[in-house]
Amino acid sequence: MAFILGSGSPRRLDLLAQLGIIPDAVRPPDIDETPLKAEKPCTYCARISSQKAQAISVEPDDIVLCADTTVALGRRILGKPENRSEAENFLRTLSGRRHQVITSVTIRKNDRFWQKNVTSQVKMKRLSEPELSRYLDSNDWQGKAGGYGIQGPAGAFIPWISGSFTGIVGLPLSETANLLQAAGYPLHGENS
Repeated sequence: MAFILGSGSPRRLDLLAQLGIIPDAVRPPDIDETPLKAEKPCTYCARISSQKAQAISVEPDDIVLCADTTVALGRRILGKPENRSEAENFLRTLSGRRHQVITSVTIRKNDRFWQKNVTSQVKMKRLSEPELSRYLDSNDWQGKAGGYGIQGPAGAFIPWISGSFTGIVGLPLSETANLLQAAGYPLHGENS
């Protein structure tokens, strides 16, 4: 049984290491992540996570872990910004407001799937122009849903969260551990 991480996120690799897991392979799937018309953020996140897991070809009994993290402001989905201008737009929109960060985790083994959505509430302080400019100049927004990562310099913008910190980073560890155990993956030296 091989463990395959279906994500190119270095943050997810680091979080898995906290569970004592080093993947046998890292295979980020190439899928279309465009939201469907009128698709709600939770539904979108679960669909993308599931499609990622289905897109990876594996041997029988291999375990695949995929996840998707989305920032939502009401029904609006704020994905990974394509450029600095879009990152600035996202951050201006989130400035001074509460929003949701949704991470959907999907585990696949053979034809079975286990999935969990974890939603956390996040408040971003009102950003000053110098703070916004410095953050955009840092390029830390690249590759991050909503244009920021709580685990980096933008953590200074977040005075309050309710939910899973690791879920906001990109992989809710408690829920992921439960899903892996349900799929028969041995954690913490357990026998399978």
